[in-house]
Amino acid sequence: MPRITAVVGTDAVAEAMRQINPDVVPAYPITPQTAIVETFSEMIANGKVSTHMINVESEHSAMSAAIGASAAGARVMTATASQGLALMWEMLYIASGLRLPLVMANVNRSLSAPINIHCDHSDSMGARDSGWIQLYSENGQEAYDNTLQAVRIAEHPAVMLPVMVLLDGFIISHAIDRVEFLEDDIAKKFVGSFKPDRSLLDPQNPVTFGSFDGLHGYYFEYKRAQQEGMLNAFSVIKEVGKEYGEL
Repeated sequence: MPRITAVVGTDAVAEAMRQINPDVVPAYPITPQTAIVETFSEMIANGKVSTHMINVESEHSAMSAAIGASAAGARVMTATASQGLALMWEMLYIASGLRLPLVMANVNRSLSAPINIHCDHSDSMGARDSGWIQLYSENGQEAYDNTLQAVRIAEHPAVMLPVMVLLDGFIISHAIDRVEFLEDDIAKKFVGSFKPDRSLLDPQNPVTFGSFDGLHGYYFEYKRAQQEGMLNAFSVIKEVGKEYGEL
């Protein structure tokens, strides 16, 4: 039976991450996202997941580490908000350009200045053209549901693009809501195991990531393929959502 409880939005996302049990989570705290990685780090400390968490010195480093881990074949997740997402922007384009199926929760918060810790969508709107799929959540339930579905969408062979799960800062992240959690075995079966089709750590099948294009014109072929992955996401999102709705 599904477990129904009252939780804040950040806990709903952290619970989805627990059920996903990603290989690596590089993270740096920022209000109002901090509670996601804080709660998840407690889950790691209590042995509820086998995830390797990397505590980095900035959000730029968090996304850099996420890119490296994903390119090495790991299932990777992270979380951020506001100025943290802005600091990641250089690396957001690299993550999507390399077709890495990362999943990141972004708790929407206004960009400075002046400093404002409350919600608007200026952070994620600034990243809208970075090649990331964005899933906006209307409440805590959707934040949980979208996080589980995001993994399937990102890792779909026809997509292979990073996905950003959005939830409004404080309005959802810190508001207590009724959330229906899937049973662990059902959630894990839905998400499935990650089988990367390429890895920097596979010497039997050597690959190059992000090499210099030179004058050969591969850049535009690659970008065309990236855009096709984004267009494919429309049908994949519906397909994954339909399957999730039947659980």
